Amino acid sequence: MPSVLDRITEVLVSRFGVEPEEVTEDTTMRDLDLDSLALVEFALVAGGEFNIQIDDEEIGAESSVKDLIALIDSKSAVL
Repeated sequence: MPSVLDRITEVLVSRFGVEPEEVTEDTTMRDLDLDSLALVEFALVAGGEFNIQIDDEEIGAESSVKDLIALIDSKSAVL
């Protein structure tokens, strides 16, 4: 089963045109040039991918991929 990092990377690559090598745990959404509209879309897409609810306010430009992994893991643990 792919890791959370692998799945986040796949979403970023397939939906937002990010190059796979750009995605590391320390990469921020700002580093990937995702604007506020893209962050809202990412929250929706990632929520569907992981079968959880992610609110737009939970992801910001300074959120790192590591932050997203922690957020997804915490929400998945509740299920």
